[in-house]
Amino acid sequence: MTTPIQTDVVIIGAGPVGLFAIFECGMNNLKCHVIDAFDGIGGQCSALYPEKPIYDIPAHPFISGQGLIDNLMAQAKAFDPVFHLSQQVVTVETIDRNDPNDFGFYLKTSKGTEFNARAVIIAAGVGAFGPNRPPLEGVEQFEGKSVFYHVKSKADFAGKKIVIAGGGDSAVDWALSLSEIAERVSVIHRRPKFRCAPDSESKLNALAKEGKIDLVIPYQLAALDGANGHLSHVIVETLDGVKKSIEADVLLPFFGLSMNLGPILEWGLGLEKNHIAIEPGTASTSIPGIFAIGDVATYTHKQKLILCGFAEAAQASQAIRAMLHPGEVFHFEYSTTKGIPQEKSNAA
Repeated sequence: MTTPIQTDVVIIGAGPVGLFAIFECGMNNLKCHVIDAFDGIGGQCSALYPEKPIYDIPAHPFISGQGLIDNLMAQAKAFDPVFHLSQQVVTVETIDRNDPNDFGFYLKTSKGTEFNARAVIIAAGVGAFGPNRPPLEGVEQFEGKSVFYHVKSKADFAGKKIVIAGGGDSAVDWALSLSEIAERVSVIHRRPKFRCAPDSESKLNALAKEGKIDLVIPYQLAALDGANGHLSHVIVETLDGVKKSIEADVLLPFFGLSMNLGPILEWGLGLEKNHIAIEPGTASTSIPGIFAIGDVATYTHKQKLILCGFAEAAQASQAIRAMLHPGEVFHFEYSTTKGIPQEKSNAA
């Protein structure tokens, strides 16, 4: 019988918010082990959008998804996190505590790895994710050749005639970015109003007025033309059935991700539409000792922004420290005062 790994905190999810939680826990002298279902760290940023521009990270007017992950990992390495990848937490059981310093949770993964942890932070994002595919006949034959649901390398699309479908941040951000290198970018959307940052929408409209981007509105995807997996045209139509053919080398449908939280749904947490309800000030869930941060967490006026997840990571780590050391007087220290292990930080 194997002995479970003992740690202060198990973090479920190695995306950007989970990585920052390592740093915040480290600043509170909490040792972390991190579990993720994917075979690498970074979550969606690394797996789907490594070159996607991110504009709302403080002190970074622009940073790529992978650049953000690299920086967060360098920051987290100072506290020696241990990663357990390509495995999913399947069991979480509460252990009766004799005092707050006892290990309060038993966890087991799909690979049989066992943990005893004093606290758990769920930073699972949307869980296991995959694209919402457009309901187009024969789309499968084009996938991976001329239909892509994410952009891993911007350079792959240089000189291409690109059709982007969708009205959210991903669609608009990539339209702006790819317009710099593509032969032509056409954006398909059902209505003039986009669901993106106002500044991005203003830039999109400005490029459309300059003739650098075609806004094909109000249209939606109807069919694909091409052969051997390679597109020649994307057919779009209005709600009234008026059709239009757009010459295209590439189609990028950005209709969001389907989320699957897997076993987390069975853990008895307070769920609201597949999100975990938390107390905003502490990120605590309905089970004492389990915390949720980032996109998986919800509360009134929740903003699904990475920077909000960062704040929740700080709140959760402080709450865990207070929970584990209830009688200890805690004097808050800024990082400039406390410092971090410089040798490890510089080596990262």
